[in-house]
Amino acid sequence: MNFTENQINRYSQHILLQDVGVEGQEKISRGKVLVVGVGGLGSPVALYLAAAGVGTIGVIDGDVVDLSNLQRQIIHFTEDVGKPKVISAKEKINRLNPDVQVITYQALLTAENVQEIIRDYDFVVDGTDNFPAKFLINDACVIAGKPFSHGGILRFEGQTLTYLPGAPCYRCLFHSPPPPNTVPTCSQAGVLGAIAGMLGTIQAAEALKYLTGAGELLTGKLLSFNAKTMNFRTITTKRSDKCPVCGKNPTITKLIDYEQAGCDISDRKTINN
Repeated sequence: MNFTENQINRYSQHILLQDVGVEGQEKISRGKVLVVGVGGLGSPVALYLAAAGVGTIGVIDGDVVDLSNLQRQIIHFTEDVGKPKVISAKEKINRLNPDVQVITYQALLTAENVQEIIRDYDFVVDGTDNFPAKFLINDACVIAGKPFSHGGILRFEGQTLTYLPGAPCYRCLFHSPPPPNTVPTCSQAGVLGAIAGMLGTIQAAEALKYLTGAGELLTGKLLSFNAKTMNFRTITTKRSDKCPVCGKNPTITKLIDYEQAGCDISDRKTINN
């Protein structure tokens, strides 16, 4: 790629990095990342990917901006209330960096459309706020051999892992979604808004590291933190032979839409945003 003088200036701090440089910035500029959910996590993810110059950013969300979103969903402003989130996000991304192509999907991710949507992307970021979507993203990406970043937040806590083909997947740790109506909703549990920024920037960093090949990804690791104490913990994970989607004898070969369940820390410590 031939960067313009303005682009060299814009991305100069990346180009100065020994582990990125011009070649790494070229990889970023050719990269295609899908952000699923433009809410608490998807907002900082989309903004940092745009600032970095990711060539194509896909954003999928079927919701509209609500006043209660603005406490943590920083890509949306007060005047955006009532506007589709993907349109609001596209406007901010284009204002931040006109180099970026934004593809919008004003819809929910479902078993019917997920494989077609993720097909053309290099990396998928899970910024969703419910268990059915998280398991659907995991299953679709594992089946398609597509790298992705899982993220979830609640109250003062966050957790994330990165999946690459052959690495432990989300189901290796958490076998199935919790039964519906067994956990409180996000609105009941609450979340400190800044937690979304903390975890979302980690997910954005994982996407950029994947595109450039710099550093070590959170594969085979579950990173969790508690902002009350600012304790961060990384747990080594292993691929489960009994995993229903990536194990030795997978039983999940067809994608399904699970019934919606509340988002909270279950008895297996899964977290949503």
